Amino acid sequence: MTELHQDGRAGIDAALVQRLIAQQFPQWADLPVTPVAVDGWDNRTYRLGTGLTARLPTAASYVAAVDKEHTWLPRLAPELPVEIPDAVAKGEPGFGYPYPWAVRAWISGETASPETVDDLDQFARSVAAFILALQRVDASDGPPAGAHSFYRGASLEHYHGETVDALAVLKDRIDSDLAATVWEAALAATWDGPPVWFHGDISHGNLLVRDGRLSAVIDFGTSGVGDPACDLVIAYGFFSGSSRAAFREAVAQDDAMWARARGWALWKALITENLPIIETVLDDHVTRTR
Repeated sequence: MTELHQDGRAGIDAALVQRLIAQQFPQWADLPVTPVAVDGWDNRTYRLGTGLTARLPTAASYVAAVDKEHTWLPRLAPELPVEIPDAVAKGEPGFGYPYPWAVRAWISGETASPETVDDLDQFARSVAAFILALQRVDASDGPPAGAHSFYRGASLEHYHGETVDALAVLKDRIDSDLAATVWEAALAATWDGPPVWFHGDISHGNLLVRDGRLSAVIDFGTSGVGDPACDLVIAYGFFSGSSRAAFREAVAQDDAMWARARGWALWKALITENLPIIETVLDDHVTRTR
């Protein structure tokens, strides 16, 4: 076996994918392998012909998603209002690539953006409907939130140290006292309901659009069962004005859930130094707690 070269794409390229396919799935060996136009960080994705994709984790910390998605996507799909990835096959390590990987059905559509969505208010309601449908799926045997979900769905306490450190770094660029108040409020608003399904990364990059409407939700790598507050973060990063109001009304979550959602949004914005989202979260806290 050749060694896996450690470059910016974790040693993954189309030639490697072609070799893995030919070795493990010879029925698809003649399909062309091409990179997707919009790729991610956790996985490298390649199209196989026109109907399939290969998704290869870039690091060991992302490997748990392969089995999780292969097991649960078929069970979740019938309960959800829009398309989600279809788990077709699982690949094994080979040719120096050390991780299991996945073959999925290709889902057509454009990444959600203000330019691809016809009506942002209606789109917000559709995203809310997806979140609520996911929460209604039987979670009794689902994977509890933890390392596999990068602690999405678990307590925000896991990221307390990172948040405190980030607040110190940004103390001269933001209202750090107010941000600390928002964070403490999120920690205090503990989840006491039964575990429910969450996606873990409801972001515009994982929402696909056809004919201007929500058509699919992809990338369930951080999904699990637990506290679904993390799925509300899109309210601060994508929606605004009337679309944020439409989302808030349609998703119909209580004040404690929104306090935790602000905590999730604040943590991510702090560690990425996304000052506009920090400001949005702080403003929302002030508005909602008057």
